[in-house]
Amino acid sequence: MAILDLIKNRVSSKSFIDKEIDEIILNNILEAGRLAPSAKNRQPWRFISISDPGVKKILLDACFGAETIKTADKIIAVCTTNINYNMPNGQPAHVFDLSVATAFMMMQAEHEGVGSCIVTTYNEELIRELLTVPFSMRVFSLLALGYTAVDKSNEIFKERKSLKDVHNKEHW
Repeated sequence: MAILDLIKNRVSSKSFIDKEIDEIILNNILEAGRLAPSAKNRQPWRFISISDPGVKKILLDACFGAETIKTADKIIAVCTTNINYNMPNGQPAHVFDLSVATAFMMMQAEHEGVGSCIVTTYNEELIRELLTVPFSMRVFSLLALGYTAVDKSNEIFKERKSLKDVHNKEHW
């Protein structure tokens, strides 16, 4: 499948069926994140995969009972190892770096037939403590993974703005 087709077909899966993701598929997804580009090739990430039911139960509480977390087979905590580095344009590099790595993992998941959803509503301190994330590090986001419970061919997709509404040539 072409990359643009993967992008067009991908949806944020809010609910998953009870089916385990094979370890090889999970490793492929993690490998896609590992291979993502980063500012100055710093690779300021650490990915923590979570599948233990006890850990997931506590994680569910830290995510305020989110259905996506409740039904996901695997959850990847996307963490930064460097929150202090800014790119020459003044922007914090970890926001760019971890967003790209997460997008790469989402595209690999789609390629593997696995649904995904970014989760950013959580109590970071509880998650940091649960996953023993060092004090100087941050939990940037969670990536919920599983086989989607919704037939994507029947999914009602949100309309996207047209290219002419989001693209200009030579000036704003």
